[in-house]
Formats: sequence, C-alpha cells, structure tokens
Amino acid sequence: MDQKFTELQYTRPDMDSFRGELEKAIDRLEKAETYAVARAAYFDLQDRETAVDTMATLASIRNTIDTRDPFYDEEMKWIRKQNAQLIPLHKKWNMTLAKSPFRPDFILEFGEQMFRLIDAALLVQDERLIEDTVRTGEICQAYQKDSAMAQTDFRGEKCNFYGLLKHMESTDREERKEAFHAWASLYESISGKLDEEYDELVHLRDGMARKLGFPSYTEYAYISRRRFDYTQEDAAAFRKQIREIITPAVAEIREKQRRHLGIDRLHYYDEALLFPEGNPDPIGTREELVAKAQRMYREMSPETGEFFDFMVEHELFDLETKPGKRMGGYMTRLPGYQAPFIFSNFNGTSADVDVLTHEAGHAFQGYLAMRSIPVHRLSGSTSEINEIHSMSMEHFAYPWMESFFGEKKEDYLTSHLIGAVAVLPYMACVDEYQHRVYAAPDLTPKERRSVWREIEKNYMPWRDYDGEAFLEEGGFWMQKQHIFLYPFYYIDYALAQMCAFQYYGRMKEDRKQAWEDYLRLCRAGGQKGYFELLKEGALLNPFHEGTVEKSVGHVLEEIARRY
Repeated sequence: MDQKFTELQYTRPDMDSFRGELEKAIDRLEKAETYAVARAAYFDLQDRETAVDTMATLASIRNTIDTRDPFYDEEMKWIRKQNAQLIPLHKKWNMTLAKSPFRPDFILEFGEQMFRLIDAALLVQDERLIEDTVRTGEICQAYQKDSAMAQTDFRGEKCNFYGLLKHMESTDREERKEAFHAWASLYESISGKLDEEYDELVHLRDGMARKLGFPSYTEYAYISRRRFDYTQEDAAAFRKQIREIITPAVAEIREKQRRHLGIDRLHYYDEALLFPEGNPDPIGTREELVAKAQRMYREMSPETGEFFDFMVEHELFDLETKPGKRMGGYMTRLPGYQAPFIFSNFNGTSADVDVLTHEAGHAFQGYLAMRSIPVHRLSGSTSEINEIHSMSMEHFAYPWMESFFGEKKEDYLTSHLIGAVAVLPYMACVDEYQHRVYAAPDLTPKERRSVWREIEKNYMPWRDYDGEAFLEEGGFWMQKQHIFLYPFYYIDYALAQMCAFQYYGRMKEDRKQAWEDYLRLCRAGGQKGYFELLKEGALLNPFHEGTVEKSVGHVLEEIARRY
C-alpha cells in the first residue's frame, strides 16, 4: 500500500464481470480432476472477491463518515442490491465446495472450520431472501442516517448524541441533568421513526427465517453468526451468572459512587461521573493522542509497533465527531490493501483513548491475520473471539496510560476497570431483550419498551431515570445501534470481557506469558471454532460454571482497593 486512505480511488465494482467469474469458478470446481485445479479455482475467485469487497468497504466507510453524501448513499444501495442478487450463485458455489470430492484435501490443508462455515452458509442462503435482504439493508441505512442527523441546541451549542455525552460527565450536576434530559428528548424526538424502522426490521428478519423453515429468527441468527458451539440455553445460563455475580457487585459499586459524589440518590445522569473532582480526560489533541498511541505500540512489542506505524503512515483513521457522521465506532478491513481502518467519534472523554486501544486491538489482529492466513474467510473469527482481541488490548495498554492522562492515570485505571465490570449487566439486558423480541415479533413498540424496562430492572436495579418519562417507559433500548444493525451481537462483548479479565489477571503475574498467549490467539484468526480458539489462547470457557467468578474475582478485589 503506497497511498493514504483519503487518496484511495473508489471505482464501482464490475458486478457483471464478477458474476461471470463466479460462474466460471463453479464450472472449474465441478470439472476439477485434481486438488491442485480445485484449489486454484478457489483462490482465483478469492482474488476477484477481494477486489470487489475492497471497493464495497471503501464505499461503506465513506458513507458512514458522511451519511449526507448522496454519491456514497446511492453506491451503498446499489452494492447491497447487487450482493443480494448474487445469493443464488454464492449458494451454488458453496454447494459445489461442500460436495467436492476434494473437500477432505481442503480440510487437510486449511482445517475443518472452513467447511463448518460453508455448511452453515448453505442453511441461510436462499434466493427467496433477495428482496428481504435488500430491504433490510435499506432500513439499516435509513436508521444510521436518522440517528446521525439528530441534533439539538445545548447551551448555545449544536450537539448530537455524542456531543451531549461529554456534558453528562460534568462535575456540575445541573449540567449533567440538563444534558441528560436533552439527550433523552433527542431520542424521543426521533423515536417514532426508530420504532417504525425496528418494527419493520423485526418482521422482515422473522419472515426470512420462517421462509427457510426456522421456528424464529433467533435460530437463523445463531447460524448466521456462526454460533456452532453454544445454544440459546447456554446464553441464558451465562446471563444468569452475570445476574447472580456481577449485578450485586455493580450495585455495591454504585452505592460507593453515590457516597463519593455526596448525593442522596444516584440517577442515570450521575453514573458516568465516578470522581467528584471530575473524570480523567485525555491530554492532547487528536494528533497528539495518535502520536502517544504510536509511541505506546512501538514500546509494547515489535509486532504492534510495525502495525501502528502502518496505520499512521497511511492515515487509516477517521476519529473526530462531525455533522452527518454515523454514531459509534468500528474497525473494518480493506482486504485488497491488507489494511485495517478505524472509525470513531471522539468526544473529549477517556472513551477517545479506549478507541485507540479497543479498535486498535481489532485492527492489530486483522493486520497480522491478513498477512498470514491464506483463506480470507478464516482470517477473522466470530465476534466472541474478535472482541477478546480488542478488550484485552485495553488492559495490555495500562502501563502507558500516564502519557494519556498524566497525574490522573490511576483515576483512569480505576474508572476503566469499573466501566468494564459495570457494563456487563447492560450487555445481558441487550441480549435477553433481543431473545424476547424475536420470540414475539408482533409486540407493539409500546410492549417492546415494557419488555426492556422489565429486563433492565432485573439486571440493573439501581437504574433511576429521575422521572424522565420516555426512559421510565423503556425507551433506553433505542440508544444501542447493535439492536438495529447487528442482531444478537452484544453478549459477545460480555463473553469476551471474561477472557480479557483472565489475561489481565495473568498480566499481573507474568506479562510476557500473557502476551504470548494473546498473540497466539490473534494469529490464529478464525481457523478454528470458538471453544478450540479459547484453548489456543489458554483461556477458560465463559460458559462453564464458575468461570465468571474466577475471571472477575481479582478485578472486583482491585476495584475495592482503588474505589
């Protein structure tokens, strides 16, 4: 790669040509008389797919950077439609691979996981889903635009959702309260649209699953998300561990926080402020924070230094909050350039540094795997594993936090640990909510809000919205974009955090060994299944009884000493 990200030229993929290449690859594979010929057919098509995927990803990134840009808005609609129309051919390609007499040869060279993915894809690919797939993409794009464009006036400043979050960490309680009510009112102002969009998404997804013979979308989603190693019942048992072990621990932390802040009752707008004198904010501009991260990664290991130098050299970031920019943060890959890309919305809080560790953890793994794993679909794993890469990097970065926070380094470490624990019950809420919604897709928007509030009280009994009616009725679920865009992708963070806590505990005893185990997990990509990869990284299985307690115990002890 010899260009910066902003210099990359977007060219609309030639989908007619790609369709022809796909048909040709199917024919070559069907007629192959040797493994060498079948293998060549596979990798020739992968090269062509890489070129198409790179352009599609480039368009997607630029669309999320500015959802108002009509060119990339239309490009994404066109790309989604083209991809949906390729479903029948992709299914034929996967079926040809699955039935190939050279399947054992592929497995011998690349492992069983390659065909676990292919077999699973065949269960959820069908030309009957083309129109629904296109429509689902359109609604998701509309949701991103609606949430990105939402703004309000706050104390003479135009603020989006991210802009208000900074004010919700103010040491001035009245400012926090005012920002909170502005934030809630902003969601309420677009809640009608969001309800309509989500309602249609739920019914579309449910209909797609039923067309393929699944009893509900949940079963379809588990296969689509490549959850081969655990079931809905396992997820429920894991949530139960969170409710029984983590919820009481967080309730104690919240009570301590109330006392530290010197208030009679802890409201939601108080939760983000851990220290009466103010939370630790990073020191420096966007450029200075990136430079500090570059020094950190150079000192951390040769591999991380090489990776982050590459990111800086090619300016593979878009970090600042801007009008029209999609909410949230993510890491994605430009496979043709073997380049990760980091997207975020800086808001002047410690979350900005978390981007430079969390998303960089994803990017680091992608950087390694894209250069070493020949089968591209095996270079990344399921999100339960992928989030271990990111969350563990947050902890590995602790020794360098003084450069970001100065004398407030210890406050940052305390707040980061508290945040990592305190968010776990919320993650369980999101997961249970989605299971409930897709089990009863005909719930009205009002009923869905009631379901959310019921679940929320179960996992987060301390949550107090200070009479804000929209949230008291259950509107808080709307602020989680994963619920709209990536159904069932959220408990993965909780599963991964258990493993990141394990690495953190071992870092305290033998950092070198912990890093070697982590590096081995990153290099493995998705070449094995979830449980196998846990063993590869020397990690305990979060679903096993007692793992949650073992993983989080030392963290709770440290928080008790610190706070």
